[in-house]
Amino acid sequence: MTIKPFSVLAPATRRARLLAVAAGLASAVALASPTAVAQTVQDTGATASQLSAASSAVRAADVSGTAWYTDAASGKIVVTADTTVSAAEIATIRKSVADSGAKLSVERTNGKFSKLIAGGEAIYTGGGRCSLGFNVRSGSTYYALTAGHCTNIGSTWYTNSGQTTVLGSTAGSSFPTNDYGLIRHANPAAADGRVYLYNGSYQDITSAANPTVRQAVTRSGSTTGVRTGTVTGLNATVNYGSGQIVSGLIQTNVCAEPGDSGGPLFAGSVALGLTSGGSGNCTSGGTTFFQPVVEALTAYGVSVF
Repeated sequence: MTIKPFSVLAPATRRARLLAVAAGLASAVALASPTAVAQTVQDTGATASQLSAASSAVRAADVSGTAWYTDAASGKIVVTADTTVSAAEIATIRKSVADSGAKLSVERTNGKFSKLIAGGEAIYTGGGRCSLGFNVRSGSTYYALTAGHCTNIGSTWYTNSGQTTVLGSTAGSSFPTNDYGLIRHANPAAADGRVYLYNGSYQDITSAANPTVRQAVTRSGSTTGVRTGTVTGLNATVNYGSGQIVSGLIQTNVCAEPGDSGGPLFAGSVALGLTSGGSGNCTSGGTTFFQPVVEALTAYGVSVF
């Protein structure tokens, strides 16, 4: 499954033991877009109302292949556009914001935003392959978190490409608007609260938190293994096209490719996010978006372990 503009990443097959909570992007194509947060910024004089109006105007312009967030430091709405967005469409976005009183910054990124299905310690369903994000639990019941655009495409998940070893069944799915999904483990003993680092070792995950801008982060996925980078924006909204808009995402410069979707974003032992989608690749670089994991944990009443 491959989409071209912003791409969403899907779950991934894991090994027989599901040891790695490793996640990567999947090869389903379709990025989601989070909603930018409006704030009052003293150095620009932009009010919360102006920033909110500007964010709404960018959304209303409905240009596929764009993502945007509010930069609290500058008080601007920062728009990232992939290579499918034309100069005329950029002009349309600028015009839509002109009357809001807020400033706009437009940045370009290589490639096309899309959802990807394939990944980390991979997980499979009839519709494609994705990466497992984090294993979580509620009491004595164990689940796996991954991307919602992955759980939307299948109800039964497997740990092998031949789809003979059952991982579990979809217990919850939210996409678009959000991009998180929940799979209930068929064999709780197979759930491991660690992330695979693709060097024969694992990273323990003991807590979850929301990231900060410029924070150093790591991603794991079956297609491209472990990659690092920094958080460049928060509360980003991505327009994957066809009405698939996701809000509240973490924007980063960590690279990813199809098959990494659903995989984990973390910093040391702290879980941060689930791979949603992005543009570019791990040769030329690109922009990748992640669903904040704290929101998903809260929505399903589960915790990392």
